Amino acid sequence: MAVRETVLSIEHVTKEFSGVAVLSDVSVDIRRGEIMGLIGENGAGKSTLIKIISGIYQSSAGVLKLDGKPVSISDYIAAKSLGIAIVPQEFNLINTLAVFENIFLGNEIRLGSGLLDKQKMRELSAKQLEDLKMPVGVNQLVSSLSVAEKQMVEISKALMLRARILIMDEPTTTLTTRETETLFSLMGELRSQGVTIIFVSHKLNEIKAICDRVTVLRDGVLISIDEISDVNEEDIARKMVGRKDFTKIFPPKIPRPQGTEVLEVKNLSVKELFEDISFSLRGGEILGFAGLVGSGRTELAESVMGLRHVQGGTIAVNGKTVHIKKPADALRYKLAYLSEDRQGKGIVQGFNLPQNITLISLKEYLKGILIDGKAEELKTAEYVKSFRIAAASHKMHLRYLSGGNQQKVYLSRWLDTDPQILILDEPTRGIDVNAKHEIYEFIHQLAERGISCIVISSELEEVIGLCSRVYVMREGKITGCLEADHINEEDIMFHATGIKGLN
Repeated sequence: MAVRETVLSIEHVTKEFSGVAVLSDVSVDIRRGEIMGLIGENGAGKSTLIKIISGIYQSSAGVLKLDGKPVSISDYIAAKSLGIAIVPQEFNLINTLAVFENIFLGNEIRLGSGLLDKQKMRELSAKQLEDLKMPVGVNQLVSSLSVAEKQMVEISKALMLRARILIMDEPTTTLTTRETETLFSLMGELRSQGVTIIFVSHKLNEIKAICDRVTVLRDGVLISIDEISDVNEEDIARKMVGRKDFTKIFPPKIPRPQGTEVLEVKNLSVKELFEDISFSLRGGEILGFAGLVGSGRTELAESVMGLRHVQGGTIAVNGKTVHIKKPADALRYKLAYLSEDRQGKGIVQGFNLPQNITLISLKEYLKGILIDGKAEELKTAEYVKSFRIAAASHKMHLRYLSGGNQQKVYLSRWLDTDPQILILDEPTRGIDVNAKHEIYEFIHQLAERGISCIVISSELEEVIGLCSRVYVMREGKITGCLEADHINEEDIMFHATGIKGLN
């Protein structure tokens, strides 16, 4: 098989922030019409590299070449003019605009009069979403979409640019298996048309399934570039973490504790989202919720936390019926919620570590009307040490941290409220295998301390590996509560798809 010509050369690229190198002398040649996997732990430099290619960052040293000629990519517009598009991990969508308006944002089609040709944009958007097999109305406001639907809008937005180099940063983190297969089929078609794709993923099976080659970064340094046929998943994982003993990712499972329920939800209903949901949670238990996208898991968590208006049912905490109308009520009853939408509903990118960590518990750091900065700093240092948060300085804004480190900061914020019950919605979305292991260890330690954890996850191995019981949801209803040997992929999927269910 003939080797394809090089379309993009990354030569000796280095990037520093405040004198700290996050990329060091990285050189990679990327071929025309290939899918190049880019992988590494959180903080390895993946996001920094693709932001340099797409004009969001400029390198401190080194050069980029397109078709053998040096290019200067000063911003996103310059990248777009060169035929480079990116599907970002965190959404760049405007909630108050319709789907079709977001898909053509900055790339609008106009009539001869200069007015927007909205009808044409609606038609093309509908066709693109149909190709992705995503039943989203083009006139829907983006604010009404699920996270998975927003991901498909981002993908459609990039595909509409007809780019020659398409960067996809964790595009499958919120997608179901079927949606991922559809996306991979489309990626294969683009490859056959000569489009080059840089595919960033933490899912090693996906890298093996769709990529031609794989590039591994570790601590900002290029570790290897391999033909995908020459490596297996374990080889890639070892290169990522730099250890030969690639150990089991999950800690020992904690059996369901004895004792009384700390949380009892009975017949909870929210119109058009879910109905008659009942479940219980014991002290120190790790309870799972599984189901396909759209099954109602996130909406249920938001309702328990007072983020949605409940039409019926009751919630009891420590045996006492409580009325949770808003998040402040949930906080008062020692409930905490790590949202699946880390960027939209979680961290504040323009705040530093202490400001993010104490955002909810700030009143505990007040001396009169002033904030006790020393106490904030000491508490931040505790969390940085406990959660192994990698940051050059506590004063760094969160936008400069990797996704995994942002997630650890977000988790620290909720733990600073001293919760009794912690709901974690997709806690390892967009996080590499080693950071996942750390998050699982943290959850395990919290449960051992008596904190009850609810883990909502689309990754079956996550609920299988962590949870002593798993509730499965489908179309707004619980179809099963699985325990012991029944917590397996087959039984979960049977309940999630309706093959099995409660009578």
